Amino acid sequence: MNMTKYDTAVIGGGLAGFIAALEIAKGGRSVVLLERSGRMGGRAMTNKKNGVLFNLGGHALYQAGAAYSILKELGIRIEGGAPPSNTNVMWHNELAPMPATALSMLTSKLLTWSGKFGLLRLVIRLTKMDASKVGDASLREWAEQEITDPMVRHIFYSLCRTATYAHDTDHQLAAPVLAQVQRALKGVLYLHGGWQTIIDQLQEQAVSAGVHIVSGADVKEIVHANGRIQGLKLSNDQTLEVAHVISTASPSETYKLVPGAEHTILKQWKEEARPSKAACLDLGLKKLSVRGRDFAIALDQPIYFSHHTVNAKLSEDGSLVVHLMKYNGPGDNNPKADEEMLIATMNTLHPGWEQDVVARQYLPNITVAHDTLHRGKSDPFTGPAVESIRGLYVAGDWASHGEMLADASAASARRAAQAILKTPQFA
Repeated sequence: MNMTKYDTAVIGGGLAGFIAALEIAKGGRSVVLLERSGRMGGRAMTNKKNGVLFNLGGHALYQAGAAYSILKELGIRIEGGAPPSNTNVMWHNELAPMPATALSMLTSKLLTWSGKFGLLRLVIRLTKMDASKVGDASLREWAEQEITDPMVRHIFYSLCRTATYAHDTDHQLAAPVLAQVQRALKGVLYLHGGWQTIIDQLQEQAVSAGVHIVSGADVKEIVHANGRIQGLKLSNDQTLEVAHVISTASPSETYKLVPGAEHTILKQWKEEARPSKAACLDLGLKKLSVRGRDFAIALDQPIYFSHHTVNAKLSEDGSLVVHLMKYNGPGDNNPKADEEMLIATMNTLHPGWEQDVVARQYLPNITVAHDTLHRGKSDPFTGPAVESIRGLYVAGDWASHGEMLADASAASARRAAQAILKTPQFA
């Protein structure tokens, strides 16, 4: 490194890290961004296999969310297409059209007459309700009280899983889940070229703004004394002198970096975290065996399927890209069984697909979010400041003030950056 003294160090070269570093640099501060791996992006990284582009698990950008708004403000080009509009549901391995319009609800064979009108009322309510007034009920408590028809509840839960990428109905708070469903109903994008395109643009802007970016930099300790940040120790025995640190690492990883963390709020954040995880199967295919069968949600299993290249460009030669996900609940982790379940789903939707595979990626238990908005949190808001250590801040999908997923990453990064820019500049 050319410098060993900065106003701010950002740990992590993913979405949150780059947004935070860029905004601090634009505010006139000296910033170093440290990424442990050799590539930037974190879970927003995109892999290329045989000309096919795979994100790391399911990714969608909510057009009514904080990430979309912040990226647009930063001048990031957001190019993509909407998910397929025609949705199928799977119930006991049988396929049926999703009752998504008034006509399809009334003609659906999945629902009784009372269920049809119950679903119609639910959809109207979801578009108009103020989710913040729901209170502290769990998702299951709210659904059991508000939705009487069992099949309508199955449909509702499938929508919640798809919007939040989580499967934890007994612990998820209903209010933020309902708000996330409302965002999903307002528009979702699959990005042309994958999420790496966003990271690459953020990196280019960060360099132009003066951010010093270092890959392969493994932070071993966040140094603090007398209640304030002093610097960072790296694995190569180098020490950086900084006044502020933003950690975009997970709660447990951040906890390990801070000596005496057991005496700070970091211990509570680590112990109370309930990560959401998933098994993800991505396929690059020459073709799909059933035309128009591009999106499916299982009602009796936490599974969904989406053909991303209906409206998004994710291959160099016209290969199709499909994504399957099994949302893992707490304690769920059987990679082989999950893979078999996803393959069985693919067999039901597109028999003979194995003959047309050009690329494949299986992620057996990827972390979707390091924490969710759930019962048991002492404080629903996390960060940005670690109050007992002046100059230490956190950002990421777990440092939420009500947002989820990429929206939480972007919003928390901005909160941390704005908090630092209000402090005196490092001399």
